[in-house]
Formats: sequence, structure tokens, C-alpha cells
Amino acid sequence: MSQPDRNPSGAVTRRLTVVGGAFALLAIAVVAYGLGTRQAQNASLHDETEAQAVPVVALVTPASVSNNAALELPGRLQAFIQAPIYARVPGYLKSWKYDIGAKVRAGDVLAEIATPDLDQQLMQARADLGVAQANAKLAQIGAERWQSLASTDAVAKQDVDQRTFTWNANMAQVKAAQANVDRLVAMESFKSLVAPFDGIVTARETDIGALINVGAAGGAQLFVVSETGKLRVYVNVPQNYVPSVPPGTKATISVPEHPGKAYSGTVEYSSQAVNPSSGTTLMELVVDNAAGEMMPGDYASIHLQMAAVGHALSLPASALIFDAKGLSVATVGADNRVLLKPVSIERDLGTVIELASGLSASDRVIEIPPDGIGNGTAVRLAGVAKNKNEKS
Repeated sequence: MSQPDRNPSGAVTRRLTVVGGAFALLAIAVVAYGLGTRQAQNASLHDETEAQAVPVVALVTPASVSNNAALELPGRLQAFIQAPIYARVPGYLKSWKYDIGAKVRAGDVLAEIATPDLDQQLMQARADLGVAQANAKLAQIGAERWQSLASTDAVAKQDVDQRTFTWNANMAQVKAAQANVDRLVAMESFKSLVAPFDGIVTARETDIGALINVGAAGGAQLFVVSETGKLRVYVNVPQNYVPSVPPGTKATISVPEHPGKAYSGTVEYSSQAVNPSSGTTLMELVVDNAAGEMMPGDYASIHLQMAAVGHALSLPASALIFDAKGLSVATVGADNRVLLKPVSIERDLGTVIELASGLSASDRVIEIPPDGIGNGTAVRLAGVAKNKNEKS
């Protein structure tokens, strides 16, 4: 027979000790696992944060400038010759013969003016001339008679001289009266408004019975005649492009009412001065309009063919960086670190910039530089560098 345990309390104690140790070991294992997992997560988060801190950039390579340089500018068409017609004599419009759009030849009568006041002045001037001529004739007869008696000593020499001077004064009055008649006759010729050259009536600002005042200061224009076989186009060329647009430069002109159709023009004149408020030079082009398809006052788009810009590279405008140091672009070296290069602009074409200096054709340029980028900044590449003229 086995002997009964003489110390049951000691056995219980040993059993509890074993169980407690097991629980302690389990707790230690759980804590150690949690600490290890947390450390691994922190390390992973740190690596991810570091990776996110490196900006991702897309690259472009500079492209050579096209040999066909051009400049697009807005312009306004004007008649080659345009003459507003004003009245030279007062009165009332008696009749008009040509309305807007009518073609006229030089010397064609556009309208007739009734001038009752001028007619009366001419009648009075002719009457005054008749009186002056009669007085001069009478003075002539008297003077000649007294001159014939002067040789006989029958009259005093002073009386002869007085009669002669009276005759001369009357002759002067005749000339003055004749001049007044001639002036009024010339004014009478202005009763007819005539076209000064071949052209088109582009405005009629009067009608039958309208009161006519004299001249540009007191009266409005009655007609406008325009010569539209050729048209002038005035454009404001930016100052830095002026040397590339000398007289003789060819241009293509388009107008909204004829979409898809182009007209040829030539730069004829330059103002040879820069407008300080706009920084542009006014230039005049002449375009043939024998077909009459374009109209004075038209808005026009002017495409100027300019001399090619040699040894220039182009980039998207988004690649430029403006800061306190000036103008630069961000390039990426073989170590994927940024190097800022100062550049100068040859031409600004809006979305594309042509550079005069600062880059080489092999440079890798950041297309859209992130804010705060500087020399030595590490970057990650979004893809292989592409030419600006290639599609993504």
C-alpha cells in the first residue's frame, strides 16, 4: 500500500508556483512580441515617410527651334484711302445720288446743296462790281480829260494828279469787287459734293432737307468715301521681335467672316519708335483686296513670317523658375539630384519658351518643378525623359 501524502499543502504550493511561472512566461512573450511588432511598424513608417519626402518629377529634354518662326498678332483693317466729305457752304441738302455701298468714280456728284443765302450774296457782289466799274469808267474819262488840258496850263497840276489818283482808286475798287465775285463763284461750285477718288461710299450721314453747316468744326461729315481695292493693316509688334520683322516681311491675314481663307500681305512701313506704354512698335501692312472680300474696320489675325532663330532650344513654360536670383530651370544629374541652371529667354510663345542660353540639348529638365526645390535636392523620376514635342 502506498503511503498517504503527509504534507498536502506543500504539493498545492508547488503546483501554483508552476502555473504562475507559466503565466509569467506567457506574459513576457506577449510583451516581447508586441514590442517587436511595434518597432517593425515604426521602422516601416519611417522608411515610407522618407520615401514620400523625395519628390517625384517628370523630365523633358530641350528641343531645337523650328526653322519656320512666326508671330501671331491681332490687327484692324483700314481703307487704303478714306475721305470724310464735309460741306464748304451752308444751306439745305437738295438731293443725294449715292447711298452706302455704292461704287463711285472721281468727280461723281454725291449730293447737291441749296444755298439761297450764297446766291443772294453773289447777286449783290455782281451788282457792287457793276457800280465799281461804272465809277471807274467815269473817273477814267475825267482823268484823261484833265490830263489833256495839263499841257495847255489851263488847269493846275494838282487837280490833274487828284483826278488820276481817283481813277486809280476806282480801278482798285473794281479789282476788289471782281475778287469778291470770283470768291463767291468758287463757293458756288461747292454746292455739289463730289467724290475725290474712285471708291465706295461707306457712310451717308445726311438726307434731303437737312440743315448743312460749314466745315469739320461746325458740321458733321455728310459722306465717307473709301478706296478698298487695297487695305492697310496696323499691328503692334513687341519690341524684342522688331528686328525680325523688317519692311518686306510677308504675312498671312485671316478674317472671321471667311474662316479657313488666308490673304497675303506685306509689311510696308515701321514707325521706327517704341510706344513706352505698351512696349511695341507700330507697323503697317498692305493687303490686296481686289475681290472686295475684306472690309475696312474688320478685325484680322496677322501671321507674320519671321527669320528663324538660330541655336535656340525650347521648353514648356512650366519648366521655368522665377526667384530672387532670376530665371532658371531645374535639371537632374546622373545621381538623381537637382542642379539649377540660369537661362535667358529668346522668345516667349506662350506655352513654349525659346531659350537663348543656359542649357544644352542633352540636359534633363524637370517639366514642373516642385515648390522649394534647390541645388542638391534628391528626386525620383516618374518616367524616362521625353522630348517636349513628343506625346506622353
